[in-house]
Amino acid sequence: MSARTLVIAGASCAGVQLAASAREMGFDGPIVMVGDEPHLPYQRPPLSKGVLNGRTAVDQIGLRGPAFYDEQRIELLLGRRAVALDVAARRVTLDDGSALAYDHLAITTGARARVLALPGAALDGVLSLRSLDDALRIAGELGRVRRVCVIGGGFIGLETASALTARGIHVTVVETQTRLLPRSFTPRLSKYIADVHWHRGVNVLCGRGVRAFLGTSRVEAVELDDGHRVECDLVVTGIGVIPNTEWARAAGLPGDRDGALLVDTRGHTPVPGVLAAGDCVAMPSPFTARPGRPVRLESIQAANDGARAAAATLVGRDAPCVAVPWFWSEQHDLKLQMTGLGEASDTLVLRGRPDDHRFTAFHLRDGRVAAAHSVNRPAEHLLSRKLVAAGVAIDAERLADESFDLKSTLAPV
Repeated sequence: MSARTLVIAGASCAGVQLAASAREMGFDGPIVMVGDEPHLPYQRPPLSKGVLNGRTAVDQIGLRGPAFYDEQRIELLLGRRAVALDVAARRVTLDDGSALAYDHLAITTGARARVLALPGAALDGVLSLRSLDDALRIAGELGRVRRVCVIGGGFIGLETASALTARGIHVTVVETQTRLLPRSFTPRLSKYIADVHWHRGVNVLCGRGVRAFLGTSRVEAVELDDGHRVECDLVVTGIGVIPNTEWARAAGLPGDRDGALLVDTRGHTPVPGVLAAGDCVAMPSPFTARPGRPVRLESIQAANDGARAAAATLVGRDAPCVAVPWFWSEQHDLKLQMTGLGEASDTLVLRGRPDDHRFTAFHLRDGRVAAAHSVNRPAEHLLSRKLVAAGVAIDAERLADESFDLKSTLAPV
């Protein structure tokens, strides 16, 4: 392996995995990783789960220990951000004016929290949750707040609501859509999740927009678009993210309508020498209703799988990313595990009873298992991933029968 320099823009999960995989696969050249935060690369999922409710300490969320970077000869440039790319000269410019020459560039810059540009958004106590500093800022407020308004009924918002409720804080969730998690869940599952939060003490308001944040120097209430006023001491917004790709797209790298860089299943961008992976890319998936349609998946699994594929490309191996998508969420006493993509599914089959808070909702598309959402059924969820990956065809009545052995539908290996 020739000693050619790899620059990784983005000290994210995907960036660290790409660096680690490149070393494992034999890349022996210099690796320089640039990250815009001052912290060693860390895991984001615990921020809205364990860090806010006090179950997870900050020193437990590092992706790798400090020694890893020295041992693997990975130079970390933290607190710096890539701001420009010259693909002809193969050079990345950083926000301090310095420049890095590369032979290979991997873009793993992730995404940032979308902000609400509304009156009062600059008040103290109006925060978002995306980074470790965000989580520490929110955690630092919790000793003095009694009422929190969470804007956004997606996974981040609901995990935040769950964590804060566990700390005895009254939480109101405001969602503009008419139900929670509309992009991921069917109406029936959305209602189940809403009912769970309601019974755990969360005030859920769907179909309501936010007009303004009210207060003098610090937020005191949220004014909704119907005139309703939600009294609160703190606001946490979780209304989605924006891929950090403007600097790369300005250099000519194509993106989708949301700004994610378009890559193939090997992490290639159309620009020679430039790979990309993680939350900032849209990659073709065989698990969409229209196989091969690029999708951006915000999950640790997608970041790791995409990074491994890109690392393989870097060292001349052909190992495309075709893994079935999966991710998880923790809300109150529920462990939610989701696999596959349920878009355009035509049949929903419940295996188990929601009243017991232990069931799996299978999504069938043309009679085949396209996705599965499991609640407190980890073993069944692991099997569900295999059913989705194999695209198993199964009768809905048989699938709902808990006495039927699902393993029998999988071909022996």
